[in-house]
Amino acid sequence: MLYYFFRFLEKWDIPGSGMWSYISFRALLALILSLIISIWFGEYFIKWMKRHNATEAQRDKSIDPYGVEKKGVPTMGGVIILIATIVPCLLFGRLRNIYMILMLVTTVWLGAIGFADDYIKMKITKDGLRPIYKLIGQAALGLIVGLTLWASPDAVIRENVSQQRQGTESVVYKSEPVKSTVTTIPFVKNNNLDYSSMFTWLGQYKSAATWIFFVLLTTFVVMAVSNGSNLNDGMDGMCAGNSAVICVALGILAYVSSHIGYASYFNIMYIPESQELVIFLCAFMGALIGFLWYNAYPAQVFMGDTGSLAIGGIIAVTAIIIHKELLIPILCFVFFMESISVMTQVQVAKYGNKRNKKLRLFKRAPIHDAFRIKPGQLAPDIKVMLNWPKGCWLESKITTRFWIVTILLAAMAIITLKIR
Repeated sequence: MLYYFFRFLEKWDIPGSGMWSYISFRALLALILSLIISIWFGEYFIKWMKRHNATEAQRDKSIDPYGVEKKGVPTMGGVIILIATIVPCLLFGRLRNIYMILMLVTTVWLGAIGFADDYIKMKITKDGLRPIYKLIGQAALGLIVGLTLWASPDAVIRENVSQQRQGTESVVYKSEPVKSTVTTIPFVKNNNLDYSSMFTWLGQYKSAATWIFFVLLTTFVVMAVSNGSNLNDGMDGMCAGNSAVICVALGILAYVSSHIGYASYFNIMYIPESQELVIFLCAFMGALIGFLWYNAYPAQVFMGDTGSLAIGGIIAVTAIIIHKELLIPILCFVFFMESISVMTQVQVAKYGNKRNKKLRLFKRAPIHDAFRIKPGQLAPDIKVMLNWPKGCWLESKITTRFWIVTILLAAMAIITLKIR
């Protein structure tokens, strides 16, 4: 809203109003304001939740190796993140921008699903919202995002084309923005992959099949990353810290994709109007960092599904918009390991049950729990296939080391712009 107000004042040559046309200025304002909101509002939110006894016992002494039992800690802290993200975007963003609209819809949609789950856990049953309903909600959002990117005339790209001139390679862009299912392949010199190349055998139906595939892929990515971030939210500061690092990497990728000069330098596709993603991501990153003020060990508030589901969806939708979804396995490797550890643990346990054995792949799942189990904490009749590490780590150390891994992977994702 303030963006449009100051752009109006610019017509009257009001000093300083022209600064609002700069992405860097608005992005930094969004970052600062979201930090302030999350820290200021967080204090009042925590006090309000405690007064209304809206708390959750996250785990008991049998899980924590040091016998720490967390009771009386408010949940639904994701509300802090959502509000601290949305308010700066409404103030500093261009609200008619299709990408900003998609990000706000993603935030509210998945935040509402997570809120319903947390509320049911507190007031009705500790199992929360049935998993099938959460999956349906995530799938519906994926379909909305995919169909919007297909149907909206504003969701276009200008594809990069390498040319050889007098022995030098230069990058030019096709003159007209087009609807495209092209994506970026990491570590490959000619780094554009058009999904339509997989459907050439369908002849005249190739275009329709390609867009159907794109919409289904978008749905899968949203569901996978959203559930991965949800599983990663199991230790104080874990999910918020990892997500903030991922947001920095996505912000850099979004900025270079929205700037024709930088996009040409890195030989990636140019995505007009995607600079609004930088505003959103700066607000989101500030909200996550501000949330750590209260969520760092020992946590004064838990994120809950209100935050963790929305976080994964935001990361997934951003990557899809800037056509970097194939970088997600690198950027969100920690999230995927959490999901894979749970799925493999369940399958190994089922395999063992058929043979009347208590068999486990890891000491515990999700994978971050395996690092805080002391020797002898598991039942003696349970056989663990990957019994590592032998000892156990402090929760704060596990969280910090997961952050370090995510920083390394985020740096690798950015380096893929040049390593081909």
